[in-house]
Amino acid sequence: MTFYPKTEGRPDNGVANTLAYQKGRPGSLVVGSEEHKELFCRFFIDTHIIFDPAAIKWPELDEGSLKLLHSLPVWTEAMETERMGTCTIQSCATLETDPLIREAVTLLAQEEARHAATIQGLTTRYGIPLPDLPPPQPPVDAEWEFLRFGYSECFDAFFTCALFAIARDSGLVPRPLVETFEPVIQEEARHVLFFVNWEAYHQARSPFWQRPARLGRGALERVLQAQKRLRAALGARSNKDFTMKSHQAITKEITPRRFLELCLAENARRLDRYDARLLRPRLVPTIAKALCHVLR
Repeated sequence: MTFYPKTEGRPDNGVANTLAYQKGRPGSLVVGSEEHKELFCRFFIDTHIIFDPAAIKWPELDEGSLKLLHSLPVWTEAMETERMGTCTIQSCATLETDPLIREAVTLLAQEEARHAATIQGLTTRYGIPLPDLPPPQPPVDAEWEFLRFGYSECFDAFFTCALFAIARDSGLVPRPLVETFEPVIQEEARHVLFFVNWEAYHQARSPFWQRPARLGRGALERVLQAQKRLRAALGARSNKDFTMKSHQAITKEITPRRFLELCLAENARRLDRYDARLLRPRLVPTIAKALCHVLR
């Protein structure tokens, strides 16, 4: 396993880690093959960076920046998501019989736990109140919950990359804080890429009689996630739709079409640094492109 050094309490930006994976061409890999397994697992393991959330040196913030952080309706939901995701992925890792895949899935759980610790550190440092959350319970059906979590991340990461770009480029969030979270956002892109290939690999390796049920589960979860985001976009008030509400909280000047265009550009930028043979998420970008054609 490859690790990379910490930089003054902040995680390394991870750019150097990805250079070895900017190769290959789309469609040149047989999904479900041993080569595919080696590629998506090794890509994930070898681009892992090491940092300790407890060692992050949180910057001093002015009153306006503190007010913005306190106003964002994301922290409780983000903490719940990361903690439940960690528990779910850990449970799923125990089901993996392949040592290499189990190593990669275990690493994924560790990174999710680190994200939760980072959010905890931020909210503690800046006095953002969080409710007492009960410990997450291991899921009854770990694989199904991992599918739900993975497809949810495919949607959330798509929007989060653009929200982060808005916060970075607008100057609303101080540069030191942006730099602290940059590798965390990149890790989310890695998680989505790993999940998409993990699911495609298992789908291809499943016995023929199991594939319809697995495919149906994945299709159902995609529909549910798309429906939830569509309701949020149309103004439904749900405590779970924190990525949409963050967009409204950060800026009211960007149009829906421009926001979706930014989502597409940021996701492409973050995923293009990895081997082109790895499968990319398709549903959410396809929906976004279609909406861009009809939105003014």
